[in-house]
Amino acid sequence: MYQAQVSAWGEAPKYVEVDDAPTPGADDVRIKVIATGVHQVVRSRAAGKHYTSGSLPHVPGVDGVGQTDDGQLVYWFTMDAGSMADHVVVPKQNVRALPAGTDPVQAAGIINPALSSWMALKTRTNDLPADFTVLILGATSASGRVAISIARSLGAKTVIGAARNTSAMKPLELDGTITISENVEETDFSTLGDVDVVLDYVYGPLVVHLFQSLKSARPTQYVHIGGLSGQLDISLPAAVLRSKNLTIRGSGPGAWRMRDVANTIDGLLALIKEVPEQPVKVAKLKDVESVWDQPVTGRLVFEP
Repeated sequence: MYQAQVSAWGEAPKYVEVDDAPTPGADDVRIKVIATGVHQVVRSRAAGKHYTSGSLPHVPGVDGVGQTDDGQLVYWFTMDAGSMADHVVVPKQNVRALPAGTDPVQAAGIINPALSSWMALKTRTNDLPADFTVLILGATSASGRVAISIARSLGAKTVIGAARNTSAMKPLELDGTITISENVEETDFSTLGDVDVVLDYVYGPLVVHLFQSLKSARPTQYVHIGGLSGQLDISLPAAVLRSKNLTIRGSGPGAWRMRDVANTIDGLLALIKEVPEQPVKVAKLKDVESVWDQPVTGRLVFEP
């Protein structure tokens, strides 16, 4: 069979022929891959920059949509083996049937981004009030756009988005928007008001500025999810922690366990068909090396 394979960190994956997928054990499932997404975590792992990158050679991918030997359409997830191949063998506990009528390409493109906000809200927040208010930093990113629907499905009444591109936020179902300034420390958070939870896909100095600007009369739970700013270190003044009713957490493998994903993902999959269609670019896996670094609007999805 064929798979995408990274042989040196920082290089684009190559399309290589390998031995067929191993015979599944009693607790495994063999899946014929239909579509698999190139998520931010997939790129970070393939570059050797993620704490779960593992060793070389590296097969990119953490999830996908495919068909089991008995013809069932399923979604699977794993941090132990790559997904960009003709076939994969994964533990049964990491495989879920998809609702009838699910678009495999859309599912491959949006379930992982949706998981980022789903797991943050389900496992990294506590006792959010009814009709809570959420601020999404990086609201126009693939994960940020999907987070709008996920937050509402979990009880958010007010969803506020922050991003650099003001016009890109207009078609999104947001109750308020904040434009991130070129100099992020000039971003105007004065209209923010009370915020119960912050989902952060940006990080960097913007977050420090947000903390300093917060005037929420209610406790604010901040959850770091991604680092689109590329600035992964911050200096946080002690006075911020003493002067704000603020809880700081992160969300990702380690902060939660794959068992936690397995225990909660059925609820997410039931919502996927209700998430507005998201932009995706579909490419063939054989073209992975040439397509990998091309600019993409939306999420890149590979088909065998």
